Order: sequence, then structure tokens, then C-alpha cells
Amino acid sequence: MSRPIRATVAAVLAAALALPLLGSMPAITPVAAAVETGDITFSRPSGTFTGSVSVSLSTAVAGAQVRYTTNGSAPTASSTVASGPVQLTRSTEVRAQAFVGGTATGEPASAQYVATNVSTAHDLPVLLLDAYGSGPVGDDYRSVAVMEFQPSGGTTSLQATPTLTARGGYHLRGQSSRMFDKQPYRLELWDDTGDDLDLPFFGMPDESDWVLRGPFADKSLIREALVYDLGRAMGLATPRYRLVEVYVNDDAQPVAATDYRGVYMLEETIKNQKNRLDLKGLDPEDVTPPKVEGGYILAFEWLAAEEPRLICTGSPCWTDLEVKDPDDLVPQQKAYITGYMQKINDVLHGADRFHPTTGYPAYVDVASFVDFAIINELSRDLDAYYRSQYFYKDRGGKLTAGPLWDFDLTFGVGGYFGNEQVQGWQYQQTRQPIAFDWFTVLMQDPAFVNQVKVRWQELRRGILSDAQLRTRVSGLTAPLSAAAARNFTRYPNLSTRMVGPFITSTTGTWQGQVSELQSWMLRRAAWLDTTAAWGGPTTPPPTPTPTPTPTPTPSPTLTPTPTPTPTSVPGGACSATFTAISRWNGGFQGEVTVTAGSAPLTGWAVTLALPAGVTMSQSWNATVTGSGSALTARNVAWNGSLAAGGRTAFGFIATSATGTGTPTLTCAAG
Repeated sequence: MSRPIRATVAAVLAAALALPLLGSMPAITPVAAAVETGDITFSRPSGTFTGSVSVSLSTAVAGAQVRYTTNGSAPTASSTVASGPVQLTRSTEVRAQAFVGGTATGEPASAQYVATNVSTAHDLPVLLLDAYGSGPVGDDYRSVAVMEFQPSGGTTSLQATPTLTARGGYHLRGQSSRMFDKQPYRLELWDDTGDDLDLPFFGMPDESDWVLRGPFADKSLIREALVYDLGRAMGLATPRYRLVEVYVNDDAQPVAATDYRGVYMLEETIKNQKNRLDLKGLDPEDVTPPKVEGGYILAFEWLAAEEPRLICTGSPCWTDLEVKDPDDLVPQQKAYITGYMQKINDVLHGADRFHPTTGYPAYVDVASFVDFAIINELSRDLDAYYRSQYFYKDRGGKLTAGPLWDFDLTFGVGGYFGNEQVQGWQYQQTRQPIAFDWFTVLMQDPAFVNQVKVRWQELRRGILSDAQLRTRVSGLTAPLSAAAARNFTRYPNLSTRMVGPFITSTTGTWQGQVSELQSWMLRRAAWLDTTAAWGGPTTPPPTPTPTPTPTPTPSPTLTPTPTPTPTSVPGGACSATFTAISRWNGGFQGEVTVTAGSAPLTGWAVTLALPAGVTMSQSWNATVTGSGSALTARNVAWNGSLAAGGRTAFGFIATSATGTGTPTLTCAAG
């Protein structure tokens, strides 16, 4: 439940509302005198201290005693009476309540005091979380002091007066990202009763729910921010964010330099609220049209969807579709949105799927789907079309693509399903099970492809031109130079190729990492400009007549980045060579390059004899059959046709007790 900001602190917070969405942030004058929160006055406002601090508590409630706690619990009639100054030597939350005759009277209040020994100057805004010595956080919310520090005169520090302080709670979030040293968090702001407290946080509109995403495999630190900025400029729904430096102290000692956690993106969560994705609200009684029609926020979450989940019937079908908001659907609402999504799926796999009035355009916002495809393909997001794929449906509206979410494994970072290559299509990855195949179907529609090409060429003359792409990269990185140096002192992984299971650039400087990002992005855009992709002539928008079902256009032959070492080069129609892309304890990623012989191929099949103890767990860009150590990989629809001497590649993940294992390969026309 949201609660209003009390008048005594509203003046401090009002200035934050005037902060720009992006760019430099003017200083906000903090409170410097005694602060009244609820019906309690604290002689010293919330903030940091070094050594010790003395705080007196008082109230204007007639005939009342002030009772307080320092262990995070709510005060009761038996709590300590504030008969004199409270002496603090460690990080403490002081919670207080006025009592008259043993009865709680008036509003409770709290103040947060954090001990720190850090005086480092920061030119980025700083977020401090102190968990009062409760230890490392897990999946459950842990109480924290939350403090925002904005630069004044160019810098700020933990010794400064915070711009904003609040009670809050945080916990770990994420899937693959939580295994990194730089962990992601979910953060809530709380009032004195533990309810959600909406505040304007780091200049973003007031809300209580936030996410801290720490770029780690993304060593440019800006991939997700860049995609968000591009998506917003294109008109897609996109969370606001701030690049901040973060300290998290979970021990009982003062905040120390070792509590520095690096550069993070503080992001809005995706939810149906006034200052977020502002859709029509659904009440439990909204069970008939038109009210039952929205709003809904949905996401495909490959192998990770939580309840409420929507189940598809028939074949082909989606998997792992989660309703993100509202999460307390009544049966009629769940039935409605399930039926709507099922209708889209059925239409896309029906005979008239491309009909301009009765096909998919009747149910989806085509323009948003076009932009969604462009941003996914430009960035080659590893999880595109599988995970963190958000859509929403408002009352009276069609299914719309967005908001964008989770774009750190992009622009060459990742190394799976071909996402590191500047050529080729991300929508053609063959990861199993398929989350949903809608974009694969849409890319078979000449009208949809034409709209993508028209939109792409339009964007390349403006928002996505090489010049504007360079300008966005420069604008994002210019404020980060000093912060990036601190970040990579804390996490010296610039030259590490495998960050967790992901392949990354090994350029040894942050500036080099930024250059790698920019170079990859411009080369990707150049390939998308070719006639094999979205370059070349376009046609006017189609007239509303039925569109025949086309056959898929084959993707161009892909050339793998690494130079493979042959393990078997049989004569005949084709050869197959194996390259170990990466290895780790318990497994490896392999890539097999298929090369046509002296004659063209219309299809190929590679047999793989795996060594003992090696088991293939995933594959892409090929259809793999068989079991155990004897497998056969056959081309998929788009990479079977090879010119004489032409090449393509498929990849796989294998488990291995030793992290090694070279298969024996044989290639034949198939």
C-alpha cells in the first residue's frame, strides 16, 4: 500500500522531482536541522557518522513518553524510555513511538544512522545500503538503511549529508546473474509500519519498488542502458534508470572500502502503476468485457516462469508464459487473457495468419512488434525471444511488445546460439524447448518483413545512424571514467574471457571494452543494412487483401569467429571440424563448422561420436537426434544450402567431468 510523503520531508523530496530523466543532476539541499517524522522529533537527521553519534528524541504529544528500539523492532509500551540522548557507535535504526498511559499515541517514526570510515569522492550519485550487521542477504527481504547521495560541486561522498534516507528491504534477484561476485538486488522502500513507501528516488518519479542490476559480464557497463535509451527513442516502453555507485554493508562494522560494490543500474521495476506502465487497473470484480480486457503485463520466461502461468493448448505452442501484473488474477481474468494469447498463437499457425484484417494484425500492435524485433536483432540479445520477453495488453487495446528488460548479454557478449556473431538472425536460434515461435512466423510474412525493412531504414537515417549511435555511447560513458576505474579495481575481470558461463571480450582496459561494444554494434548495423538482411528496396504498405503464406527466406551462410582445429576431414560431399569455444569445470561449449566440398549442398548431416563421460545438453543451429554418445546433427531450414566451399556452423553445450572432450565427426550430404 502506498502512503503519502509527510509534509515535514516533502520540501526536501520535492526538489528531486525536478531532476532530469537523464544527464547531470543538480544538487538537492538536504535537511540540516532536527527532523520531525511522524510525531517524533530526532535531534539529528538520518545520515552517516564516524566514531559515534548522540541523538535525542522528543514529541509534541501532550503527556506522552517517547519509547524507542534500536534492534529494528516496533516500539511497545515496554520499550526503553527516551530519558536522555541515545549514544550510537554502530549502524542503527532508531524506531520511536509516543505513548500516553501505556497506549501508543500518534504516528510512529524512525531514523537511520550508518557508521562509515569511507571518505572516497564520487562524481556519480551513490546509493548506500546498510543491513545493520545481519549478514549476507538471500532470497528473503532483509531490512536495510537506504541512503541516496547526489553530487554537489561535482562530487559526493558517504561523509556528505544524504539527499534522501528511508527504511527499506532488499534481497537477491536474478537467475544466471546472481552467481556473479557483483550480485543483483531487489529493493523496496518502506514506511514506519512496513508498508510500501513511494518516494522520488534518484530523480525518478515516486515509487517504492526498484531493481539494482550490476553489469558484470558486460564490461562496458552500458549495454543495458544503451538498449534502453535506443528503445525509448524508438517509442518502446522502457524502464527509467540511473547509473550509480553502490555500497552494501552487511556486517556489524562501519562501512569500509571493501563494501564498495561498483557501478550499478538502478532501475524501475515493471508494474502497472501511474508512474510505471500506466494501464487500466484490474479489480477482482472486473470479470466481464470491457473491464476484463486489461490491463495485463506478461512475460515469456524460458524455464523460469512463476505462477500465475498461462498454459497453451495445441501444437506448436508457447512455454513458460507468466502473468507479471496483476499476480492475483481471478479465474475469469485468467481465462480471458489465456484465451487472448491462445487466439494469437492459433492465428499465427493458421491458414490465414498473414491476412491483414483477420490474421495476426487484428490482435497485436504490429508497430511495437516491428521495433521489438529491430532492437532484439540489432543487439543480438542472448535471451531474445526466450526470456524476459515482456508484452502488455491494455483495456481496449491489442497485445503490445515491451517494456524492454534485461539486455546485458548483448552486442557480442554471451557466446551462445550465435549471438556473438555480427551476421545472422537471433530469431533463428534453435534453443530447446522453444519459448514461443511468433517472430519466426512473422518473419515469414513479406508484409511484416517489409515493415521491418522500412522502419530499419528510417531509423538508420536518424536514431540508429552510425553518428547517433556513437554519440549515445559517448554520452553514456563520459560520466563513468572515474567510476569505471573503481569498478574494475573492485572486480578485475577485464582480461577474463569466461565470466561465469559467458564469453566476453578480453580487452584489458575499460575504454577498450567500450570500443569493442561500439565496433561490434556498428558492424552489426552494417550487416543489417545489406540486401541479405534489411537493406535494399521496400514496397508501400500492403493493401488489405489476403497475403499468401510465403516460404522462409534462407539466412546467409555464417562464418564462425574462431579458426577451428580439424579433428576429422573426410572426403566427399562435406567436412566437419570441431572447435572448443570455452571450457569450465564440468562442461564446455563446442562449435562444429560444416564446409561443403567441390559441389553445392542442399542439406547436410554430421554424426558425432562423443567420448565417454561427455553428454550433450543443448544445441543450436542444428537438429540433433540420437542418444548417449552417438548423435546426428542435421541442418535446420535456413543453413542447409551451401555453395561449393561454403561454410556454416552449429554449436552445443556438453557436460563433462573433466571439462574436456573432443568428438569424432563425420559429415555427409543429407
